[in-house]
Amino acid sequence: MTLHTVHAVDTSPIRQADTLLTDLDPLWRAVVTEMRTRGNDIHIPISFAFAERLCLVYPEADALVVRVAILLHDTGWARVDETKIISEGFGANWRQADIRYQHEARGCDIAREVLPALGYSEKFVVRVTDIIDGHDTRAESYSIEDSLVRDSDRLWRFTTAGIALASGWFGQTPSSYCSRLRTDILPELITAAGLDMAVCELERSESLLRIGVL
Repeated sequence: MTLHTVHAVDTSPIRQADTLLTDLDPLWRAVVTEMRTRGNDIHIPISFAFAERLCLVYPEADALVVRVAILLHDTGWARVDETKIISEGFGANWRQADIRYQHEARGCDIAREVLPALGYSEKFVVRVTDIIDGHDTRAESYSIEDSLVRDSDRLWRFTTAGIALASGWFGQTPSSYCSRLRTDILPELITAAGLDMAVCELERSESLLRIGVL
């Protein structure tokens, strides 16, 4: 996938009012139940924060689509067989596990349920569900918004919280998981800014977690 060119940050009042400062608290409240599965209440807020940072770097992206899509992207885990989330979703063939396709589909269902009631148009909902559907299983990103959601979804893994949770899901030590982040996940970052953020976060996390010793 092609790295996108980094642009200057656009902090104009109109842009911020229309996108980054749009109040999404009603949407967060609408999916509180779905946030309590598989660490979503840790994973999604951290990924959301990375998404907002990336939106400032790439002002050509529709920040509202990005923010809503990252907020909802993993809510579908709440509607799959919870006993299979770790065993199948984080097993040897985790990338193509059926339960991953299921959680994407259920996430789209949730988006279609909650967004119209909050005033979002059908066209907007389709743009969001097009990103959610395949965010883990589709090989390619098809838009800048898709790319920012994908990078944000990965970026949280490089934080200490992400390493703490995900290393347990994969049955690895923090040290071995950090090695996996370097070899497998860093090359998956699509944007130049996302890659820079990932490297910075990983170096910080490895230092805090004493990876060189432990």
